[in-house]
Amino acid sequence: MKQSEKDVHPRLLAINNYFYRRGGAETIFLEHMQLFQEIGWDVIPFAMQHPENRASPWSGYFVSEIEYGRKSSPLTKIVQAGKIIYSFEAQRKIEALIERAPPDIAHAHNVYHHISPSIFPTLKKAGIPTVMTVHDLKLACPAYKMLVDGHICEECRGGRIYNVVRHRCIKQSTALSGLVLLETMVHRGLGLYRDKVDRFVVPSRFYRDKLVEWGWPAEQFAYIPNFVDTDGFATGWDESDYFVFAGRLAPEKGIATLIRAAALSKQRLVIAGTGPEEKALRTLAAELGTDVTFAGHVSGESLFRLIGQSRALVLPSEWYENAPVSLLEAYALGRPVIGADIGGIPEMIREGETGMTAVSGDVDDLARVLSVMSDLSPAARAHMGSSGRDWVAREFSSAAYRDRMVDLYAALGASA
Repeated sequence: MKQSEKDVHPRLLAINNYFYRRGGAETIFLEHMQLFQEIGWDVIPFAMQHPENRASPWSGYFVSEIEYGRKSSPLTKIVQAGKIIYSFEAQRKIEALIERAPPDIAHAHNVYHHISPSIFPTLKKAGIPTVMTVHDLKLACPAYKMLVDGHICEECRGGRIYNVVRHRCIKQSTALSGLVLLETMVHRGLGLYRDKVDRFVVPSRFYRDKLVEWGWPAEQFAYIPNFVDTDGFATGWDESDYFVFAGRLAPEKGIATLIRAAALSKQRLVIAGTGPEEKALRTLAAELGTDVTFAGHVSGESLFRLIGQSRALVLPSEWYENAPVSLLEAYALGRPVIGADIGGIPEMIREGETGMTAVSGDVDDLARVLSVMSDLSPAARAHMGSSGRDWVAREFSSAAYRDRMVDLYAALGASA
C-alpha cells in the first residue's frame, strides 16, 4: 500500500489467538474488524495458524499452531510451555508484519498462551498505540475467573499469586498451575500488560471497577460495552410455556441452582448447550422430577427461535460474568431476561423494566423470581422484551460501539 493511500485509509492491526468464530471473544474480534472495514479502514489480522481460520492474505505472518489438548512429545511440551510464557516467534512475526504494513493502531483481544503478550514490547518500541479488550479477569487472576471449587476467590489480590498453585486452579494440576504462576510472574515482572498496553477496553463497569480494586490505574481503562444489531433479530414470537438457559454446562454457570429453582417454582425449563456438567445435571433433574428438556447444542436461527419463544432467558451465573452477549441477543429478540446479581449482569438489566435479578446461588430467590415472571401476562413480558430491544438499539448497537472505539483510537493518536 502506498503512503498516500495509507493517509486516506487508517490501518488497524487486529490481534487474536484464533481467526475464526470459536467463542464470544472471537465473535467480537471478527465483528470489530468488519465494522472498521465498512467505514474504509484497512484492517489486517494477526493470529495463530489454525485449520478453521478464515482465509487471509496475511496468514503467512501468523504464529505456528498450538493446541494444548493434543498428544505430543516431551520436547514439544517444553517448547509449548516456553511459548505460553513468551513467544519469540510471535515477536519476530509481528515485527515483520508491522514493517511490511505499519498500522496506525493495534487492538488485541485474547492473546494468552498462544500469541502471548511478547508482542506488546515490539508494538511499543515501534511507537504503535496499542489497545486490548478485557474479555476475562486474567490481568488480576492467573486463572482468569476468580473462581475456586465453584466459589468466588480473590486470594491472589495484593500479589499473592502463589495461591494459583496452592489451590491447583488450572485443571486441578500442580504442574499446569505452576506453569501459569511462572507465566504470571514473568509477565508482571516485565510489565508486558501494565507498561506496554496503552488502554484496556472493558465491556462491563464491573470488570473496570474490579481491576481498579486490584491496583490497576483507572485511567488505563475505557468502558465500551459489547454490541448486537437488532436489525438481525426477529420479534413477535408466539410465546411458549418455558424458561430457557443457553450456554456451556459448566459449574460456574449456576445451572444446578436453576434446576432446583425450577423444581421449587414448578416451572418448565429448556437447557440448550453441552459441557462437563451435563450428566450430573440430567441426574439432578431426574431426582427432583423437574420438567427440564436438555436440547443439546443449539445455534443460529434454531437458538434464536428457542429464546424468542421462551418466557425469558435465564442467566443464573455464580461467577464474575463480564458482559454476556447472549443477554443482549435475548433483548434483540424481544424477550426479557432473568439474571443473577453478580459480575456485569446487573448493569445490563433494568429491574422490572427489561427483566429481573435474583441473588446468585440462592435457590429460593431464583424460584421466587421465576414465579413472579411467570405470573406476569404474556403482554407484560413482551413489553419488557421490547423495552430491552429499544435499550440495545440505543446503547448497545454496533454504531455506538464503533463510534466509541473511533473516539478512543483518536485519543491515542489514530484517526479516520
